Amino acid sequence: MAERGFKLALNNHELAEEFFEDTKLLGVMAPVKDYQFCWKLNSILRMDFRINNDIEIQLKRKKRDYFFTVFEYCEPTGSLAYYVYNNKFDGEYLLPEFKHFDFLLLMKGDIVSDDVLKQTIDSIKTISNVQLVTELAPEKIKNKENLVF
Repeated sequence: MAERGFKLALNNHELAEEFFEDTKLLGVMAPVKDYQFCWKLNSILRMDFRINNDIEIQLKRKKRDYFFTVFEYCEPTGSLAYYVYNNKFDGEYLLPEFKHFDFLLLMKGDIVSDDVLKQTIDSIKTISNVQLVTELAPEKIKNKENLVF
């Protein structure tokens, strides 16, 4: 009797939906290096963003590998974590549908109130070189899977 082989497949859409539960995502237009942007965020928001190479996003496109850095800050007294994704690498985009954004700021792990979100947006807008900050609705993101680490 021959054994049947079977494959397990990940449902990336479902995985992305779970990942984005109770999150807020901001798009930021700021033509500066990622480490400069995070340094300014650290100053303005009194946070301590650090690069996290373990969750760096690697995408394969056009037979090449592209690496998108991710900076992370976790609140010491709560469960809210902040992630800054670099949306551009060597002419490619992590979220091609949002090419005009240089960075994406994801807030995850706890519920973010509208007041905290507005305060965060207003603070980021005060950073020099920041041209635009806006909330991105998860349903508008076509390539959500690219943000899942």
